[in-house]
Amino acid sequence: MRALVTGGAGFIGSHLCEALLERGWEVICVDNFVTGSKKNVEHLLDNKLFTLIEHDISQPLEIKGDIHGVFHFASPASPIDYLKLPIQTLKVGGLGTHNTLGIARAKKARYLLASTSEIYGDPEQHPQKESYWGNVNPIGVRGCYDEAKRFAEAITMAYHRYHDIDTRIVRIFNTYGPRMRIEDGRVVPNFIAQALRNEPLTVYGDGTQTRSFCYVTDLIEGIIKLFEAPGYDPVNLGNPDEHTIKEFAERIIEIMGASSSIVYKPLPADDPKRRRPDISRAKERLKWEPKVSLEEGMQKTIDWFKSQ
Repeated sequence: MRALVTGGAGFIGSHLCEALLERGWEVICVDNFVTGSKKNVEHLLDNKLFTLIEHDISQPLEIKGDIHGVFHFASPASPIDYLKLPIQTLKVGGLGTHNTLGIARAKKARYLLASTSEIYGDPEQHPQKESYWGNVNPIGVRGCYDEAKRFAEAITMAYHRYHDIDTRIVRIFNTYGPRMRIEDGRVVPNFIAQALRNEPLTVYGDGTQTRSFCYVTDLIEGIIKLFEAPGYDPVNLGNPDEHTIKEFAERIIEIMGASSSIVYKPLPADDPKRRRPDISRAKERLKWEPKVSLEEGMQKTIDWFKSQ
Protein backbone atom coordinates (compact mmCIF):
# COMPACT_ATOMS: atom_id res chain seq x y z
CA MET A 1 0.00 0.00 0.00
CA ARG A 2 1.24 3.46 -0.91
CA ALA A 3 -0.02 6.68 0.72
CA LEU A 4 0.28 10.38 -0.01
CA VAL A 5 0.13 12.45 3.20
CA THR A 6 -0.07 16.23 2.77
CA GLY A 7 0.99 18.26 5.77
CA GLY A 8 2.97 15.17 6.70
CA ALA A 9 5.67 17.12 8.57
CA GLY A 10 3.10 18.77 10.82
CA PHE A 11 2.14 17.74 14.34
CA ILE A 12 -0.64 15.26 13.46
CA GLY A 13 0.65 14.51 9.94
CA SER A 14 4.04 13.29 11.19
CA HIS A 15 2.39 10.91 13.67
CA LEU A 16 0.19 9.63 10.83
CA CYS A 17 3.23 9.02 8.56
CA GLU A 18 4.89 7.10 11.39
CA ALA A 19 1.81 4.95 12.02
CA LEU A 20 1.37 4.09 8.33
CA LEU A 21 5.05 3.12 8.04
CA GLU A 22 4.68 0.88 11.09
CA ARG A 23 1.85 -0.88 9.24
CA GLY A 24 4.13 -1.52 6.25
CA TRP A 25 2.84 1.26 3.97
CA GLU A 26 5.05 3.23 1.65
CA VAL A 27 4.54 6.92 2.52
CA ILE A 28 5.04 10.02 0.39
CA CYS A 29 5.06 13.01 2.74
CA VAL A 30 4.37 16.43 1.20
CA ASP A 31 4.91 19.64 3.18
CA ASN A 32 6.02 23.21 2.47
CA PHE A 33 7.19 23.70 6.10
CA VAL A 34 5.14 26.86 6.65
CA THR A 35 3.89 25.44 9.96
CA GLY A 36 5.32 21.90 9.75
CA SER A 37 8.96 21.07 10.49
CA LYS A 38 11.50 18.74 8.94
CA LYS A 39 12.51 17.88 12.52
CA ASN A 40 9.18 16.05 12.94
CA VAL A 41 10.08 13.49 10.25
CA GLU A 42 13.89 13.45 10.26
CA HIS A 43 13.85 10.13 12.15
CA LEU A 44 11.95 8.64 9.17
CA LEU A 45 14.32 9.82 6.42
CA ASP A 46 16.45 6.64 6.52
CA ASN A 47 13.38 4.44 6.03
CA LYS A 48 13.30 3.18 2.42
CA LEU A 49 9.52 3.31 2.46
CA PHE A 50 9.48 7.05 3.26
CA THR A 51 9.81 9.92 0.78
CA LEU A 52 9.73 13.61 1.71
CA ILE A 53 8.72 16.19 -0.91
CA GLU A 54 8.88 19.92 -0.18
CA HIS A 55 5.88 21.36 -2.01
CA ASP A 56 2.91 23.69 -1.50
CA ILE A 57 -0.10 21.47 -2.25
CA SER A 58 -2.07 24.58 -3.26
CA GLN A 59 -0.03 24.16 -6.45
CA PRO A 60 -0.55 21.09 -8.71
CA LEU A 61 1.59 18.05 -7.94
CA GLU A 62 2.33 15.06 -10.13
CA ILE A 63 3.00 11.75 -8.38
CA LYS A 64 4.31 8.81 -10.39
CA GLY A 65 3.18 5.28 -9.71
CA ASP A 66 0.24 3.89 -7.79
CA ILE A 67 -1.34 5.62 -4.82
CA HIS A 68 -3.84 3.72 -2.67
CA GLY A 69 -4.61 6.36 -0.06
CA VAL A 70 -4.56 10.17 -0.05
CA PHE A 71 -4.58 11.79 3.41
CA HIS A 72 -5.05 15.57 3.14
CA PHE A 73 -3.75 17.11 6.38
CA ALA A 74 -2.07 20.25 5.01
CA SER A 75 -3.29 23.47 6.64
CA PRO A 76 -2.35 25.96 9.31
CA ALA A 77 -4.40 24.74 12.29
CA SER A 78 -3.83 27.08 15.22
CA PRO A 79 -5.42 30.55 15.46
CA ILE A 80 -2.00 32.22 15.71
CA ASP A 81 -1.08 30.65 12.33
CA TYR A 82 -4.24 31.12 10.33
CA LEU A 83 -4.68 34.69 11.57
CA LYS A 84 -1.19 35.43 10.17
CA LEU A 85 -1.77 33.34 7.02
CA PRO A 86 -5.46 33.77 6.11
CA ILE A 87 -5.04 33.61 2.34
CA GLN A 88 -2.69 30.60 2.44
CA THR A 89 -5.20 28.91 4.77
CA LEU A 90 -8.06 29.50 2.34
CA LYS A 91 -5.92 28.36 -0.60
CA VAL A 92 -4.85 25.06 0.99
CA GLY A 93 -8.45 24.36 2.04
CA GLY A 94 -9.74 25.18 -1.44
CA LEU A 95 -7.04 24.63 -4.09
CA GLY A 96 -5.14 22.08 -1.98
CA THR A 97 -8.24 19.98 -1.44
CA HIS A 98 -9.10 20.25 -5.14
CA ASN A 99 -5.58 19.18 -6.14
CA THR A 100 -5.49 16.20 -3.77
CA LEU A 101 -8.96 15.05 -4.84
CA GLY A 102 -7.68 15.19 -8.43
CA ILE A 103 -4.79 12.91 -7.46
CA ALA A 104 -7.19 10.49 -5.74
CA ARG A 105 -9.42 10.47 -8.82
CA ALA A 106 -6.51 9.88 -11.23
CA LYS A 107 -5.03 7.10 -9.06
CA LYS A 108 -8.41 5.59 -8.07
CA ALA A 109 -7.29 6.01 -4.45
CA ARG A 110 -9.33 6.26 -1.26
CA TYR A 111 -9.33 9.83 0.07
CA LEU A 112 -9.38 11.06 3.68
CA LEU A 113 -9.89 14.74 4.49
CA ALA A 114 -8.72 16.15 7.81
CA SER A 115 -11.53 18.48 8.79
CA THR A 116 -12.06 20.09 12.17
CA SER A 117 -14.42 20.81 15.04
CA GLU A 118 -14.10 24.45 13.92
CA ILE A 119 -16.69 23.78 11.20
CA TYR A 120 -19.22 23.90 14.06
CA GLY A 121 -18.08 27.47 14.86
CA ASP A 122 -19.25 28.77 18.24
CA PRO A 123 -21.75 25.93 18.64
CA GLU A 124 -25.34 26.33 19.81
CA GLN A 125 -25.65 22.52 20.10
CA HIS A 126 -23.79 20.69 22.86
CA PRO A 127 -22.16 18.23 22.59
CA GLN A 128 -21.62 18.55 18.84
CA LYS A 129 -22.99 15.79 16.60
CA GLU A 130 -22.01 15.31 12.97
CA SER A 131 -25.58 16.22 11.96
CA TYR A 132 -25.13 19.76 13.37
CA TRP A 133 -24.49 22.37 10.64
CA GLY A 134 -22.71 24.84 12.88
CA ASN A 135 -22.74 28.51 13.86
CA VAL A 136 -19.92 30.13 11.88
CA ASN A 137 -19.15 33.78 11.18
CA PRO A 138 -17.93 33.66 7.56
CA ILE A 139 -16.49 37.21 7.63
CA GLY A 140 -14.98 37.05 11.12
CA VAL A 141 -11.26 36.69 11.82
CA ARG A 142 -11.57 32.91 12.17
CA GLY A 143 -13.63 32.61 8.99
CA CYS A 144 -10.54 31.92 6.87
CA TYR A 145 -10.02 28.59 8.66
CA ASP A 146 -13.65 27.68 9.39
CA GLU A 147 -14.85 28.34 5.85
CA ALA A 148 -11.77 26.74 4.25
CA LYS A 149 -12.61 23.50 6.05
CA ARG A 150 -16.34 23.79 5.31
CA PHE A 151 -15.52 24.27 1.61
CA ALA A 152 -13.08 21.33 1.79
CA GLU A 153 -15.87 19.12 3.11
CA ALA A 154 -18.26 20.36 0.40
CA ILE A 155 -15.87 19.69 -2.50
CA THR A 156 -14.94 16.31 -1.01
CA MET A 157 -18.62 15.33 -0.99
CA ALA A 158 -19.04 16.72 -4.54
CA TYR A 159 -16.19 14.50 -5.77
CA HIS A 160 -17.73 11.58 -3.91
CA ARG A 161 -21.15 12.09 -5.51
CA TYR A 162 -20.11 13.26 -8.99
CA HIS A 163 -16.87 11.32 -9.59
CA ASP A 164 -17.63 8.35 -7.29
CA ILE A 165 -14.43 8.91 -5.27
CA ASP A 166 -14.18 6.74 -2.16
CA THR A 167 -13.96 9.48 0.50
CA ARG A 168 -13.73 9.83 4.27
CA ILE A 169 -14.02 13.01 6.40
CA VAL A 170 -12.64 13.20 9.94
CA ARG A 171 -13.66 16.14 12.14
CA ILE A 172 -10.75 16.49 14.55
CA PHE A 173 -11.34 17.99 18.00
CA ASN A 174 -8.60 19.46 20.21
CA THR A 175 -5.60 17.14 20.03
CA TYR A 176 -2.29 17.38 21.89
CA GLY A 177 0.98 15.51 22.28
CA PRO A 178 4.67 15.51 21.33
CA ARG A 179 5.73 17.58 18.28
CA MET A 180 3.36 20.47 18.95
CA ARG A 181 5.25 23.72 18.39
CA ILE A 182 6.12 25.65 21.54
CA GLU A 183 4.97 28.87 19.80
CA ASP A 184 1.87 27.14 18.42
CA GLY A 185 -0.45 29.49 20.31
CA ARG A 186 -2.93 26.80 21.35
CA VAL A 187 -3.75 26.20 24.97
CA VAL A 188 -1.66 23.05 25.66
CA PRO A 189 1.75 24.34 24.43
CA ASN A 190 1.01 27.81 25.85
CA PHE A 191 0.28 26.47 29.34
CA ILE A 192 3.17 23.98 29.38
CA ALA A 193 5.71 26.56 28.16
CA GLN A 194 4.51 29.14 30.68
CA ALA A 195 4.53 26.61 33.55
CA LEU A 196 8.05 25.41 32.63
CA ARG A 197 9.21 29.02 32.99
CA ASN A 198 7.10 29.49 36.16
CA GLU A 199 5.33 32.35 34.38
CA PRO A 200 1.62 33.12 34.89
CA LEU A 201 -0.66 30.95 32.72
CA THR A 202 -2.67 33.12 30.32
CA VAL A 203 -6.40 32.35 30.29
CA TYR A 204 -8.56 34.21 27.76
CA GLY A 205 -12.01 35.27 28.93
CA ASP A 206 -13.12 34.20 32.41
CA GLY A 207 -11.91 30.62 31.97
CA THR A 208 -15.38 29.07 31.94
CA GLN A 209 -15.18 28.18 28.23
CA THR A 210 -14.59 24.44 27.75
CA ARG A 211 -12.42 22.19 25.63
CA SER A 212 -12.00 18.40 25.33
CA PHE A 213 -8.44 17.15 24.85
CA CYS A 214 -7.51 13.99 22.91
CA TYR A 215 -4.00 12.51 22.98
CA VAL A 216 -2.47 12.20 19.53
CA THR A 217 -1.99 8.39 19.49
CA ASP A 218 -5.70 7.91 20.20
CA LEU A 219 -6.54 10.25 17.33
CA ILE A 220 -4.21 8.47 14.89
CA GLU A 221 -5.74 5.09 15.75
CA GLY A 222 -9.19 6.55 15.00
CA ILE A 223 -8.03 8.07 11.70
CA ILE A 224 -6.66 4.75 10.45
CA LYS A 225 -9.81 2.92 11.56
CA LEU A 226 -11.91 5.52 9.73
CA PHE A 227 -9.83 5.13 6.57
CA GLU A 228 -10.31 1.35 6.65
CA ALA A 229 -14.01 1.35 7.53
CA PRO A 230 -16.94 1.68 5.10
CA GLY A 231 -19.00 4.89 5.03
CA TYR A 232 -18.37 8.38 3.68
CA ASP A 233 -20.19 10.81 6.01
CA PRO A 234 -18.12 12.86 8.52
CA VAL A 235 -16.99 11.31 11.80
CA ASN A 236 -16.03 13.23 14.94
CA LEU A 237 -12.79 12.10 16.58
CA GLY A 238 -11.91 13.57 19.95
CA ASN A 239 -12.16 13.02 23.67
CA PRO A 240 -15.56 13.81 25.21
CA ASP A 241 -13.92 14.44 28.62
CA GLU A 242 -14.73 18.17 28.95
CA HIS A 243 -12.82 20.71 31.07
CA THR A 244 -13.09 24.44 31.63
CA ILE A 245 -9.93 26.29 30.60
CA LYS A 246 -9.48 27.56 34.18
CA GLU A 247 -9.72 23.99 35.52
CA PHE A 248 -7.27 22.82 32.85
CA ALA A 249 -4.78 25.56 33.79
CA GLU A 250 -4.99 24.52 37.45
CA ARG A 251 -4.46 20.88 36.46
CA ILE A 252 -1.32 21.76 34.46
CA ILE A 253 0.14 23.71 37.39
CA GLU A 254 -0.56 20.75 39.68
CA ILE A 255 0.87 18.09 37.32
CA MET A 256 4.02 20.15 36.71
CA GLY A 257 4.47 21.28 40.30
CA ALA A 258 4.85 24.84 38.98
CA SER A 259 4.57 28.02 41.04
CA SER A 260 2.66 29.78 38.26
CA SER A 261 -0.42 31.90 38.89
CA ILE A 262 -3.24 32.51 36.37
CA VAL A 263 -3.80 35.81 34.54
CA TYR A 264 -6.89 36.67 32.51
CA LYS A 265 -7.04 38.47 29.16
CA PRO A 266 -9.99 39.36 26.86
CA LEU A 267 -11.55 36.48 24.90
CA PRO A 268 -10.65 36.63 21.16
CA ALA A 269 -13.45 37.26 18.64
CA ASP A 270 -15.66 34.25 17.76
CA ASP A 271 -13.80 31.98 20.19
CA PRO A 272 -16.06 28.94 20.84
CA LYS A 273 -17.54 28.93 24.35
CA ARG A 274 -18.03 25.15 24.56
CA ARG A 275 -16.35 22.33 22.68
CA ARG A 276 -17.10 18.65 23.19
CA PRO A 277 -17.55 15.94 20.57
CA ASP A 278 -20.39 13.48 20.42
CA ILE A 279 -18.43 10.35 19.41
CA SER A 280 -21.40 7.96 19.15
CA ARG A 281 -20.77 7.46 15.42
CA ALA A 282 -17.08 6.62 15.98
CA LYS A 283 -17.97 4.19 18.76
CA GLU A 284 -20.60 2.44 16.66
CA ARG A 285 -18.90 2.41 13.27
CA LEU A 286 -15.21 2.23 14.20
CA LYS A 287 -15.41 0.62 17.66
CA TRP A 288 -13.17 3.52 18.70
CA GLU A 289 -12.92 5.69 21.77
CA PRO A 290 -9.97 7.40 23.48
CA LYS A 291 -7.90 5.34 25.91
CA VAL A 292 -5.17 7.72 27.13
CA SER A 293 -6.09 9.66 30.28
CA LEU A 294 -5.41 13.39 30.49
CA GLU A 295 -2.81 12.83 33.22
CA GLU A 296 -0.92 10.18 31.20
CA GLY A 297 -1.07 12.14 27.94
CA MET A 298 -0.07 15.42 29.58
CA GLN A 299 2.90 13.80 31.33
CA LYS A 300 4.17 12.44 27.99
CA THR A 301 3.66 15.84 26.38
CA ILE A 302 5.36 17.71 29.24
CA ASP A 303 8.34 15.32 29.10
CA TRP A 304 8.66 15.99 25.36
CA PHE A 305 8.49 19.78 25.84
CA LYS A 306 11.17 19.55 28.55
CA SER A 307 13.42 17.66 26.10
CA GLN A 308 13.07 20.51 23.63
